[in-house]
Amino acid sequence: MVSRIRTIAFIGMKPIEIIVESQISPGIASFCIVGLPDKTVGEAKERIRSTFFQLGLGFPQKRIIVNMAPADIPKAGSHYDLPIALSILGAMEAIDVSLLENTISIGELGLDGSLSYVSGTICAAMLANEKNLSLICPQKCENEAIWSGNEGIIAPPNITSLINHLRGTSQLKSPSIMARRQNDVDYGIDMADVCGHPFAKRALEIAASGGHNVLMIGPPGSGKSMLASRMRTILPQLSSSEALETTCIYSLAGMLPEEGLICTPPYREPHHSASLISIVGGGTDAKPGELSLAHNGILFLDELPEFQRGTIEALRQPLETHNITISRAKEHVTYPANIQLIAAMNPCKCGFYGDLKKQCSKIPRCAIEYRNRVSGPVLDRFDITIYVNNIDISELFVNEQKESSMTIRERIAKTRKLQRTRAEKSGVTNLYLNGKAQSKYLEDITKLTADSKVFLQKAIEHAGLSTRGCHKILRISRTIADMECAEEIGRHHVAEALQYRIINQTKKTGL
Repeated sequence: MVSRIRTIAFIGMKPIEIIVESQISPGIASFCIVGLPDKTVGEAKERIRSTFFQLGLGFPQKRIIVNMAPADIPKAGSHYDLPIALSILGAMEAIDVSLLENTISIGELGLDGSLSYVSGTICAAMLANEKNLSLICPQKCENEAIWSGNEGIIAPPNITSLINHLRGTSQLKSPSIMARRQNDVDYGIDMADVCGHPFAKRALEIAASGGHNVLMIGPPGSGKSMLASRMRTILPQLSSSEALETTCIYSLAGMLPEEGLICTPPYREPHHSASLISIVGGGTDAKPGELSLAHNGILFLDELPEFQRGTIEALRQPLETHNITISRAKEHVTYPANIQLIAAMNPCKCGFYGDLKKQCSKIPRCAIEYRNRVSGPVLDRFDITIYVNNIDISELFVNEQKESSMTIRERIAKTRKLQRTRAEKSGVTNLYLNGKAQSKYLEDITKLTADSKVFLQKAIEHAGLSTRGCHKILRISRTIADMECAEEIGRHHVAEALQYRIINQTKKTGL
């Protein structure tokens, strides 16, 4: 008798249905797993033997062959433990496998038969929901699985309770949603904590409203990192589709929070010593990196020139395509990377270029060399470049009411809603923010007045901007106009956008 159980394999974020087949036949006692299993799957043999001992079942002293089809897809991960055990139990006729015909099973077995957490559960639940199948997963994964909308979820704490459920001796209750989405999240920090910097705050609000990339340049201690860390406090919560997509990435990386759903935009700030693989993803199992973990959120790179040159250059394509492809000899894995890049850097190596009292004797050469660590094509991908100078000490002691993150977030949510509504009317569902708009859609939404068009043309000729630079100005102008609920882009919208962009062209030399 051949027993068959459904499970899944992961190719990046894409789950693929796998059939686990078990056959018990006469011959010398052996236990063989075929179908390109990795070492983790091979070690399942001992976990399954121990589980059978705990169940009081004698492990068959016959020839056991487990095949995982399709056989040409590599199988990696501990989530195959449960489907392999169930298929062997089915081959022994200890359970009725026909009850599991329309069910996907995943779970890692402990030596005592308990089921441990496995990554990628929500992806499996979404695939099961798409194919109108049920899902069996460990109880520790139920908070994650239920957000997929699948109503046929069974989440046993151990294999014993699952067997009793299948035999009808006891019934497992379907899990219910325990976590709730919150309208307000306490980050412990607030934009009101920032003293001064009205220009930088305005730039960050524009960036958050349109999803624009920002580069902040300034001396040490001027407040660049403080502003960046509070950027996340002014971002609205993720939409349902964005939350599910982000949750899938964190589930595959094994970094999902206990509540099982990520509702707030992620914020990642890797150290400048981070390797290329940790940023873009990869490794033995082609896991998502910081670029993908920041999907639908913020990737903050502090001390940008201190990152390895190859790591910085690797950002160029994902910032344009909004995804990252990890290529291997036998497979290509693609992860989404729709990020908002926020970066900070000093004006020079010592950090005090422009301060006559503190700057070193190598000025301006050290400033030029330090700035040249970041290539022109990378700098050109920042929509907004601002200088964050030290504030006057007297501003630290001014007792005035500052705008809270909640107040700013409400304005940004209103602007983003306008962009989403406009995109939906044009048939655009993804990349609806102005900072991510594709060329054709960008042309449709950037309606310039006659005065602003002439003004923009003269500014482009004077500054010698690239085509990308021109598009960046149009994106920022559109966002500023949206913040004022203006249908057409006026001259003052373009003028404000230019001051965030031309600085990138005139200051990149370090002079």
